Order: sequence, then structure tokens, then C-alpha cells
Amino acid sequence: MLSKYFIIGVFLAGTSLLAKSEPQSTPTTEARNKAIATRVFEEIFNQGRFEVANEIYSPDFQNHGLHRAVDLKTDQDAVHAEKQAFPDLQLQVERLIAEGDWVTALWTFRGTHTAGGYAGLPVTGTPIEMRGITIWRIVDGKIRDEWSSFDELGAYSQVVHHVQGKLWIALGAFLLLVVAAERLLWVGCKWLVKLFRHKPSQA
Repeated sequence: MLSKYFIIGVFLAGTSLLAKSEPQSTPTTEARNKAIATRVFEEIFNQGRFEVANEIYSPDFQNHGLHRAVDLKTDQDAVHAEKQAFPDLQLQVERLIAEGDWVTALWTFRGTHTAGGYAGLPVTGTPIEMRGITIWRIVDGKIRDEWSSFDELGAYSQVVHHVQGKLWIALGAFLLLVVAAERLLWVGCKWLVKLFRHKPSQA
């Protein structure tokens, strides 16, 4: 009886040791890089936790635009401006693909333009929705390079479409003011002419 329990105990102990000796699975480079890319959207853009940039961006980061590249400070200043102009901004990741050091994200931008300070535009209250794509190079857990493209013209078109009614109203009001000012000026001129005509001459 005792030997039976002894054998069972040895078996269980051996099983436990084998389980501990098996190598623990580690996330792949692609999985780690996807997690970093997700933090850009969820924590920096959506939650406004701008300090996260210091954790996941390399100090020598470059955002490669069409005609020039900008450093991390300039890039993050633009992010601050976007979040200020669109306080309810949300970036939804539609597709996220990783291969080696490279991560590509297809995303959709949604937000309402309820504050000024973005691209010199005054507040318009326009709900904006546009799609874009970003490619990152991530090395040793830090974002080194970025290439982004999005439908900026489409965003401006949405603003124009949203405010065109207000623009027509403003134009109409301006024309009414011009006509009213012209009529007042004409009446005033007629009154002055009549006044001088009837003014008695001095001896």
C-alpha cells in the first residue's frame, strides 16, 4: 500500500519538474511590435497620454513626410494640436500587419472639430472621418521611423460641406449690410444737398 502511494508521489513530482523544465514561450518580435504600435493609437491618440511617447519612441525618431522629415518633438506637437482641436478624437485600427522590424497600420480617424488651433482653422463643429495608413520601423522596442498617408483633402472637404450653409448666411448678411449702408449714405447725401440749397445767404 505504501509503495503504491510512493510511486504516485514520484510520478507527480516528476511531472511537475518536467513542466517547469519546459521552455516558456516568448512573444515574437512581430507580436511585441504590434503591441507597441497599438499603444500609439490607444494610449497617445485616444486617451491623450502623451507621456507614453517617451517610452515607445526612439530619441532619434524621424517622421518622413513627402518633402521633409520631422523629429519627435515636432511630430508630438502635431499630435497635441490634433487632440486639442478634436477632443473626442478616436483612431480605430482596421488592420495591423507586422513583419520583422516593420509594422503597418490601416486606421480610421473620427473626431469633432470643436476647438481652434489646428491648421489655422477656427472652430467649425465639423464631425470628421478619414482613413489613413502608417508604416513604422521599430528597433529594440522603440519606434525609429514613420511614414504616414491620409486623406487630408477629404477632411477639408467635409469642413467646407459642413460650414457652407453658414457661409451663405454670412454672405447674405454682409450683402444686406452693404445695401443698407449704401441706402443710408444716399439718403444722407440727399439731405445735405437739400440743406445747402435752402440755407439762406448771408448779406
